[in-house]
Amino acid sequence: MTSAYPDPALTVGHPHRLDTGEPIDTVVFDLGAVLIDWDPRHLYRSLFDGPESEAAMEDFLANVCTPDWNLEQDRGRSLHEATEELVRRYPDRAELIRAYYGRWEEMVGEPIEGSVRITRELRARGIRLVALSNWSAETFARVEHRLGFLDGFDGVLISGRVGLVKPDPAIFELFTKQYAVDVRHAVFIDDSARNVEAGKRAGFDAIAFHSAEQLRSELVARGLVEANPRRPPVD
Repeated sequence: MTSAYPDPALTVGHPHRLDTGEPIDTVVFDLGAVLIDWDPRHLYRSLFDGPESEAAMEDFLANVCTPDWNLEQDRGRSLHEATEELVRRYPDRAELIRAYYGRWEEMVGEPIEGSVRITRELRARGIRLVALSNWSAETFARVEHRLGFLDGFDGVLISGRVGLVKPDPAIFELFTKQYAVDVRHAVFIDDSARNVEAGKRAGFDAIAFHSAEQLRSELVARGLVEANPRRPPVD
């Protein structure tokens, strides 16, 4: 691995947890909305029109194709079963429901460059990278080829492949055992408040992700990256 920084210790502080002061050697990333842009609104804004379209779309995503419904696919339920079950409940919304997974790729945007750049900087410092994501195994297979930044990760645990989802403590236990992660020396990053709280309970130094800029500030405080890197590191 080649680093763009001749001596990282001269430009970045000693990596440490803010709560315990323990050294950090591993950073665990969520994927969707942290490293890659994913939002069902990217698709559904094109399917709702009229003066009340935004409100109608939000109502549909809150009450029909809900986050809890989607979470069951992240847990391993098949897309076909989930779609047909919802169509039976809401036959008048069948076309919109079928679009959720039929046109799922349209919900996926680009990698979040500011976050991806942070992963490169962490790698350049010798920090181990691992991912833990709530994601359907079926949909992840459709988009994995677009996630080239994962080449720099030691491992990726996808919830749909193991039948467990965050914030269940069991998935954190499985993850730490499978990838030999010592939570005392690890940071966990997620955009879901309840997953962040679960990460804290599991023993991680957990960070709630809001933006790449905010994440950088959090990692600067822990001595993991520079506030204003002079040039991007080389993979």
